[in-house]
Amino acid sequence: MSKLSTKNIPISGGGTPKTLQPSNCVAKINDVTLDEFTFKPGSYHLVLHLEGVDRGPEFEGFYINKDKPELGRHKGQVGKVKASEWAYADGTTKSGIVISRDTEIMKYLNSICKELDTTWLLDQDGKHDTIESLVKKFSKDKPFKDVSMNFCIAGKEYLNKDGYTNYDLFLPKYSKGEVPFEICDKPKSKLMKYNDVDHIKKKKIENVTSFGADTTSTASDFEL
Repeated sequence: MSKLSTKNIPISGGGTPKTLQPSNCVAKINDVTLDEFTFKPGSYHLVLHLEGVDRGPEFEGFYINKDKPELGRHKGQVGKVKASEWAYADGTTKSGIVISRDTEIMKYLNSICKELDTTWLLDQDGKHDTIESLVKKFSKDKPFKDVSMNFCIAGKEYLNKDGYTNYDLFLPKYSKGEVPFEICDKPKSKLMKYNDVDHIKKKKIENVTSFGADTTSTASDFEL
C-alpha cells in the first residue's frame, strides 16, 4: 500500500459565486423585462437583468445563452433583480388610494431614465397601447447599455432544490434622501448602504400544527 502524500493537496472551496448576492455592488443592466406574478392574474414584476464587474480570466460565469455556447460566458456575476419586492398590480390600498399597475411601472422606468440622463421615455409618448409593448421597446432599444451603476441589492431567503439558502433578489424601496441605484462616480452619492438587518428577508420558520395543513403562502410577492 502506498503511503499518503501531504504535498500538493488541491485547494477546495466554492470560489466566487456566479450569481450576484445581496450587497452594494457595481453592475450594468443587460436587459429589463416583465415577469408575470402567477398568484395574482394581471400583475407583473419589473425585472432588471444585471451583470457585475469583470471578474478576470479565472472567473467562469454563466453562458450568455446556454443554447448558443459560442457566444461565450458572462465576465461578471449575474442576477435577475426585481425593481420591487412586491409585484405591480391594479388595486386599492387599505387607505383607499387607487393604484395603477402601468403607472407604477412607468414611474420606475422614468427613474431609470432620469439616472441615465436620457429622454427615451418621453420620446415614447403616445406610441404604445400596452405596458408590455413599452417595456419590450425599452428592452430592444437598451438606453442603459454598458452603463455601470452602483446598486444596493436586497434579498429574500429561500431554499433551493439542494437544500441550500439562495436569494430572491430585489431593489429596496426609495427612502428619504436615499436611492437603490445611481450612476457611478456621482459627486454626491445618495446610494443606500447595504446591511443584513434592513436588506435581508429571512425565510420564515413555520410550525406545523397538523398534518396535511397547507403552510405555503402564495401572496408573499404582492402587496398594496
